[in-house]
Amino acid sequence: MAASYVSLLAVVLLFFCLSAHAVDRSNFKTCDQSSFCKRQRELEPGQSPYRALLDTLELSNSRLALQLINDNNKVRLLLELYRLQGNMTRVKINELKPLKPRYEVPDVLMADPLTEPLSVVVQDENGLVLSLGGAEQRLILNARPFRLDIIEGPQVLMSVNSRGLLAFEHLRARKDTISHKISSTVGSMWDSLKSIFSSESNSEETAGQENVGQQTDEIKEDEEKPGMWEEVFKTHSDSKPNGPSSISLDFSLPGVEHVFGIPEHTDTLKLKNTDGSDPYRLYNLDVFQYELHNPMALYGSVPVLISHSTERTMGLFWLNAAETWVDISTSSAGQTMFGKMLDFVHGSSEAPQTDVRWMSESGIIDVFIMLGPKPTDVFTQYASLTGTQSFPPLSALAYHQCRWNYNDQEDVRAVDQGFDEHDIPYDFIWLDIEHTDGKRYFTWDPSKFPQPKDMLQGLMDKRRKLVAIVDPHIKVDGDYKIHSEIRSKNLYVKNKDGGDYEGWCWPGNAGYPDFTNRDMRAWWSSMFAYDQYEGSMENQYIWNDMNEPSVFNGPEVTMHKDALHGVWEHRDVHNLYGLYVQKATADGLIQRSGGVERPFVLTRAFFAGSQRYGAVWTGDNAAEWGHLKISIPMCLSLGLVGISFCGADVGGFFKHPSAELLVRWYQAGAYQPFFRAHAHLDTPRREPWLFGPENTALIREAIRQRYALLPYWYQLFYNTHHTGQPVMRPLWVEYPEDFAVFTIEDEYLLGKDLLVHPVTDEGAKGITVYLPGKHEVWFDVHTFEKHAGAQSLYMPVAMSSIPVFQRGGSVICRKDRIRRSSSCMESDPYTLYVALGSQGSAEGELYIDDFHTFDYEKKKEFIHRRLSFSDGTLTSRNLAPDSQFSTSSWIEKIVIIGGVQPSSVTLTTADGAETALEFDFDSETAVLTLRKPGVNAGADWSYITFFIVFLHIHPPESVTVERLGKIWNYSM
Repeated sequence: MAASYVSLLAVVLLFFCLSAHAVDRSNFKTCDQSSFCKRQRELEPGQSPYRALLDTLELSNSRLALQLINDNNKVRLLLELYRLQGNMTRVKINELKPLKPRYEVPDVLMADPLTEPLSVVVQDENGLVLSLGGAEQRLILNARPFRLDIIEGPQVLMSVNSRGLLAFEHLRARKDTISHKISSTVGSMWDSLKSIFSSESNSEETAGQENVGQQTDEIKEDEEKPGMWEEVFKTHSDSKPNGPSSISLDFSLPGVEHVFGIPEHTDTLKLKNTDGSDPYRLYNLDVFQYELHNPMALYGSVPVLISHSTERTMGLFWLNAAETWVDISTSSAGQTMFGKMLDFVHGSSEAPQTDVRWMSESGIIDVFIMLGPKPTDVFTQYASLTGTQSFPPLSALAYHQCRWNYNDQEDVRAVDQGFDEHDIPYDFIWLDIEHTDGKRYFTWDPSKFPQPKDMLQGLMDKRRKLVAIVDPHIKVDGDYKIHSEIRSKNLYVKNKDGGDYEGWCWPGNAGYPDFTNRDMRAWWSSMFAYDQYEGSMENQYIWNDMNEPSVFNGPEVTMHKDALHGVWEHRDVHNLYGLYVQKATADGLIQRSGGVERPFVLTRAFFAGSQRYGAVWTGDNAAEWGHLKISIPMCLSLGLVGISFCGADVGGFFKHPSAELLVRWYQAGAYQPFFRAHAHLDTPRREPWLFGPENTALIREAIRQRYALLPYWYQLFYNTHHTGQPVMRPLWVEYPEDFAVFTIEDEYLLGKDLLVHPVTDEGAKGITVYLPGKHEVWFDVHTFEKHAGAQSLYMPVAMSSIPVFQRGGSVICRKDRIRRSSSCMESDPYTLYVALGSQGSAEGELYIDDFHTFDYEKKKEFIHRRLSFSDGTLTSRNLAPDSQFSTSSWIEKIVIIGGVQPSSVTLTTADGAETALEFDFDSETAVLTLRKPGVNAGADWSYITFFIVFLHIHPPESVTVERLGKIWNYSM
């Protein structure tokens, strides 16, 4: 026992030593140290050995299948092409007759994508042309060498294998006797177990393979290279019983020099060239205090890349959960002086191009080509494949207070009381690992948290909530119920020899539940029931950390790749593990309420589709200005690939922020989707009131701005849940033809109507903000000052400044009465901010439901209205005539920005009664404020009319009275 404790202590001390300064990069592989990446990168472009065997062509209504052959080793592959609904194409490549099935990723796609008919337009001995719909869009398949081109009219949109970097390492038997025995043993295990686990893997893994031609050529084995059958990194050995299995494919994007996505990396929004450096790596890892501006892997992986040019937006979704590297090579237009001269004389002579190469360690090639053409189309296409962002309860969009760790129940009570004493709202307080009984999750420390329900009830009485951490490493302890049940049910991940896989993590020796097994997920979900998770209540939610999975004594601080999940190796499923943990947890929170309540679950590790289950954060950042800056492109990148609910630890997890940095981080965090302060165990306490009265006031104001805008945040999340459009978005999403915004990453849009430029430089006296849109106008939300679009604007800033602009032509709903929590504000009145555009019109939305259940979906109980101001008429149109819901909230105030002064304002109801309304007009800011219209925000109104009489600014003798009807027409 003592030796085990010493070992754990050594591991934990090593963890803290590493995290004290910056990540020790030697603990994580480079491409050269990842043998398959090195082998793939050694391939020379332009020498593809693959050709298509056109005589094997099979064409059904929606699927084309034919064989590819590698002329070097005679291995045959099966190519499948699908035309999908929504302007997408799917390309699958697998071994024709693999030695054993290769892994195909389950559970990420919402369903089998709907297909559309494929037809051959023309075919000859050199290839064939397929119609992808419409008169213009075609897919050209060249036989020798194998290549695919997608064209629209005369334009090539995308080419596949144009550089000849398709590579598919086929499964094979090892040459020496021992390896043959291993292969035989593994094969026997597969035969005996595949029926048991078939529901967990690929029911169609061999479908269509037996009848698509025969492999008659004699296979010529490739030259064996280091790392193909065994790989050693530092002290860790990867046995690789299946040998080499990596895959690679290249894509060329003519006319494109801006590509985005493939999070998670601490890098610029626009992806950089990787020529001469490591590729971007997608491999979920616990990287402690990560470095900035490099392509190293981080906690999550979403293998989606988006290209954008002034002409078109497209996307690539590489559906593979194994370790993946992505090479990017971009050449810009007019790179040479001669080219620039020709551009001036003849127009563009050097079209830009981006080449992207994907390399994965195992699995198959399964890629979805999303052809846009607009940014919104790509988001819709991807959402149709993997789903949309879950719709959180309103409280989850408010402010969260966390640190590692609040010491005990009295500490929680004192912090909660501190927020009230300093008049700062918050909704959630969080507990990290120290709240448990010896790092045994689903438990409470009996001395520090002896009465958790009393604590939770105290929070509930104030309409506040708590989040407790539940990590997926389970303390190996025979007296611990969670461990004993998982072991008795045989639901742990296995090591390569068949025993339970164990590694070191926070509890010491830990087992790792096999979340790829749906029986494990179902059992885990059941543990969140109130009669199982003792001490929990309905106002307690969950945080899944360390779910990459993190293994302190494992290779690269994660699980050994030759560990087993049923019949599959961990190398096949690695990037899925965190998604499965969050899914099981979210399902558990839904089940504990009988399917009534929406869950809130935060995860550190994620994959494509994780957006369906909750929020993510950017991990263990540091209290440094660079980390504040990088939080913007990191969250923007996640939003582009479907994960809108993103945030960074406010103040930085490691180190101690200066007062200035902390204030600026609160100001930035208040305008990012997930708003949580968090800090390391060893940092000084930093609750918002601990930095002096002046800074407390600044932080209070930032948090209050968040609460005032909660109606807008809630509406944005409702929309992203239904459409897949990102909440926090780069400027090019809304201004796709404005080349000036393509690389902007220090400002962003919330929806399409708020532009935010946080102050992220130490000692800043001013910022330069770019206001997009040639015909747009923008209003400073604090001063109502009006600015024209399509210009860069220098703006002086003070410590109180949070530069935010409302787009002219928009209506934004706010609640300006700030209370202790969002739940206390649910019935409070709304204020409408109507910012008139250059044409004198404006439009927005108002969404209301019960803010926490699924009744909006199951019972159609919600209010959703379109607010429009045009031609002097203010209307509210019901966007959901089949819905039913009532609210006690009313419209307290209407602020019209950019208007003119009226002489009087009259409210006329449907029965003809007229009431004069109070109003103010500020001539300096051109802001008209209508007070107390006194109308319910969700009532069934009909022809409620505002009559506004405007006073012209001409001499008195020429004054005319003009009556403009302002109709607020509720027809619910």
